[in-house]
Amino acid sequence: MPEPYDTQTPRELQFPLYVKAPLILLGLALLVFTLHIASDIIFPLFFAAIFAIMLHPVEQWLIRKRVPPLLAILLTVVLGVAAVLGVVYFISMEAAQLSDQMPMFKKKFAQTAAQVHEWLQSRFGVSDQKLQGWMSEAGTKAQGLLGGTLSTVSGILVSFTLIPVYIFLLFLYQKRLVDFLVQAFSGHRRDTGVSEVLRESKTAIQSYMVGLLIEGGIVAALNVTVLFIIGVPYALLLGVMGALLNFIPYIGGLIAIALPMLMAFVAQDGYGHALAVLGAYMLIQFIDNHYLIPRIVASKIQVNALVAIVGVLVGNAIGGVAGMFLALPVIAILKIVFDRIEPLKPWGMVLGDEETPRGRKINPAKKEVRAAEKGEAVPETDPA
Repeated sequence: MPEPYDTQTPRELQFPLYVKAPLILLGLALLVFTLHIASDIIFPLFFAAIFAIMLHPVEQWLIRKRVPPLLAILLTVVLGVAAVLGVVYFISMEAAQLSDQMPMFKKKFAQTAAQVHEWLQSRFGVSDQKLQGWMSEAGTKAQGLLGGTLSTVSGILVSFTLIPVYIFLLFLYQKRLVDFLVQAFSGHRRDTGVSEVLRESKTAIQSYMVGLLIEGGIVAALNVTVLFIIGVPYALLLGVMGALLNFIPYIGGLIAIALPMLMAFVAQDGYGHALAVLGAYMLIQFIDNHYLIPRIVASKIQVNALVAIVGVLVGNAIGGVAGMFLALPVIAILKIVFDRIEPLKPWGMVLGDEETPRGRKINPAKKEVRAAEKGEAVPETDPA
């Protein structure tokens, strides 16, 4: 007699590896392509979500002080925008003073170019025609880089007008959005697993952003102190800008070093001050990369260095500077999600930076709790 078909427990379809791998790669390719095409729409939403998570404690504090919810949301958004505008105002005022030094920059550049030209002719016999060709090629590349930078900045400014609106709406519909995520991923109105993932994701992003701000403040203080000691003009502006540029991986650090070196070279005679700035900034970068970032920033999201570097490069390929900045928070959220889904736990292990289960020591008290939860016998502890 044939066994009755069990309609309550459907079997999961099993595919061999040579079928799974192409499907996974195809899904990843479609995801990357979609993010690249729709980056102008998706990235402002990502930034708005991150800023909303950062400002969420302020909104909750206002509500606890019996401020009406709508007014609390509006005040929170206004405070966040005011903080950003304060930083922008400070940089613009300092930059306006710096623009007054443009004639001195042009004069110094002309003198330096003449000296370099004379040195190349005397040492290597470089002709004027070849040197002009090199200069024109370098100028073309610089214009292209400057154009790309200006387009990125203009895109960020356009998105900045949308981000406060998105933050306001995310606060306004936060309960509806949370209920949607819970029901969409669990099928129930209440699910502790999905709620735990959302709570851990919020905590990870808040910790990461706070750590990033602390790290940026320390780097800014070190930059300003070093530039004051060396005697570089506009030390406060260059130090703060260097800390802000340091948030952009790879490119930001190079520009942060180049700007004060250029100022020191233009404002002071000889090359000693510029070389002193280079040595001091390299020391600050070493401290930042080996002590500040691992202890203050990277430890908050528990993503290993290999995945972080690859993620930043992928983010740059997808969305440029914005993609590089968003790469680590997105990877941190993916790791939290992967750790909660049984088939995806190996991927969470690859992304993470914790100790492997084989090398991890478990507290005996936790062993007893886990054994009791599973209904197993409590393991005996070694008295030694």
